[in-house]
Amino acid sequence: MESGRFINFLGKLGVAFYVGVPDSQLKSFINQLVVTLGINTEKHIIAANEGNAVAIAAGYHLATGEVACVYLQNSGLGNIFNPATSLISRRVYSIPCVFVIGWRGKPGVPDEPQHVHQGQITQETLKLLDIDQFIISEHTKETEIEEQLERFQDRLRSGASIAFIVDKGGLSSDASPDYKNHYSARRENIIEGIVRHAQGDLIVATTGKTSRELFEIRERNNQPHDCDFLTVGSMGHCSSVALGIALNIRKKRVWCIDGDGAALMHMGAMTSIGACAPSNLVHILINNEAHESVGGQPTLASRIDFCTIAKGCNYASIESAGSIEELETILQKLDHMIGPVFIEVKTAIGSRHSLGRPTISPIENKKEFMQRIRMTSKCGH
Repeated sequence: MESGRFINFLGKLGVAFYVGVPDSQLKSFINQLVVTLGINTEKHIIAANEGNAVAIAAGYHLATGEVACVYLQNSGLGNIFNPATSLISRRVYSIPCVFVIGWRGKPGVPDEPQHVHQGQITQETLKLLDIDQFIISEHTKETEIEEQLERFQDRLRSGASIAFIVDKGGLSSDASPDYKNHYSARRENIIEGIVRHAQGDLIVATTGKTSRELFEIRERNNQPHDCDFLTVGSMGHCSSVALGIALNIRKKRVWCIDGDGAALMHMGAMTSIGACAPSNLVHILINNEAHESVGGQPTLASRIDFCTIAKGCNYASIESAGSIEELETILQKLDHMIGPVFIEVKTAIGSRHSLGRPTISPIENKKEFMQRIRMTSKCGH
């Protein structure tokens, strides 16, 4: 179905406001919203996380009496669970929402391991949340959706919510916004520099292209992967994983390679790092101001100062780099810096077209990583 026509249909349900977190399955839908409504306007907001999006939608309804549309990848259902059960639920405030959900990990369709379990329980999760659902596939006809209009309207009038689960190819659009920033450093080159300096230290990498690039750098260097934990899912949590490791492996430096979209999603993690103050933790935030792995849509990172936030969270050392050369200068003096260390690196949007994916499973990654930690602990260095 063409995204513009789908948006027109949502208008028939009373939707005039959109808020959400970008997803690759919904790229054409979001691009159409960006072209039509802009970004972070009175009509369309890209939120920090999916729970925030539901809360913003609830506020919109309280102010206007109208229904908002919340869009997300199904991996974000965990983030909406609390506001869906304790805020908008018919058993609490009865605030209707229209959800548009990208369906990764659909049963029977090959996908990345981090999406498989969520894909299997997506429909069941929505049933638990009392959210009626309709699947849009590449074969869905516009008339099939139109036939459900009255049912959807009745549902929303009752204070309940509905969800459109969008399969791969379910929505299309010719809209193609030009997402870019003015930075020149490439993320993969930044990660190469980190690997050179890490020299056997432990690395925790965030989800998306960061983990994929780290894996391929190790392959090119003929290096093992046992020093790296690839957080292929759990967006926004890699810094907390790194904290848990750093607090228990004090004799080893732990690097966290984070992203701006991920850091924004669960920024409270930085307060825990500052409070626990592990001297062996280096938190590097690669900031391209974009949700690059799912389409390049902008984050809010261009409007905030991560270094000031890190200072407020009590990181001991804080640095910022706008080029590979500046990062290299910072890393050369790392041994003389007090941890936890926070380093923001501004980078361009983009990656190699030939970028692959890890060829080891998450279980294999975990086992190799834990074996490395055991060896480190046994050797005492």
